Amino acid sequence: MNSPILQLLVLAGIAIFLILRLKSVLGTRDGFEKPPAPMPVDKGRKRDFEVIEGGPDRDIVDHVAEGSAPAKALAEMKRAEPSFNVSEFLSGARGAYEMILMGFERGELANIKPFLSPEVYETFAGVVEHREAEGLKIESEFVGVRELALQDAEFDETTRLAEITVRYVGELTSVVRDRSGAVVEGGPSQIKRQRDVWTFARHMGSDNPNWQLVATGE
Repeated sequence: MNSPILQLLVLAGIAIFLILRLKSVLGTRDGFEKPPAPMPVDKGRKRDFEVIEGGPDRDIVDHVAEGSAPAKALAEMKRAEPSFNVSEFLSGARGAYEMILMGFERGELANIKPFLSPEVYETFAGVVEHREAEGLKIESEFVGVRELALQDAEFDETTRLAEITVRYVGELTSVVRDRSGAVVEGGPSQIKRQRDVWTFARHMGSDNPNWQLVATGE
């Protein structure tokens, strides 16, 4: 056998050996390979971060400034009654605004009396009686609450009396008619924007869950 052929046979043998060797190391891919096994989790490895416990109560500082007098009062309310939630209170205050405002506008005070302090009820009743004496009737429809914010909060640790003041900007339509039915103020398509500042009170920890409207203003 001449030298060139011998060299080719040697090179071919080396090539075949290298191919077989590569297959044993890398494997072959035909589209049906199993996914690689997940890396084992080292349970003893420490976290790369620390969990910070405590911090400000978001239910409070989302509505009033941290460290302010209202924030401290709200925290005291929560200590006196752990189930108390500021956000839930404001949600209820939104519904109470529509219920009480419409009851007053329409002169239907019986339904809202449980939610009014005696002083506020007497004031509302006096206004309604005066309107009736003048022969005036109000037709009103509630549009919605445009703005609502917690303005102030106070808590008396001795009496456990909590007071929360809420600022509202409401929208409603209001038509005032005289005895003959003629419109003397407003219109059914005129939306009136009304600003109110209401204070609600309740003894924390009492069996009665209802807050009462104890003061109104603008």
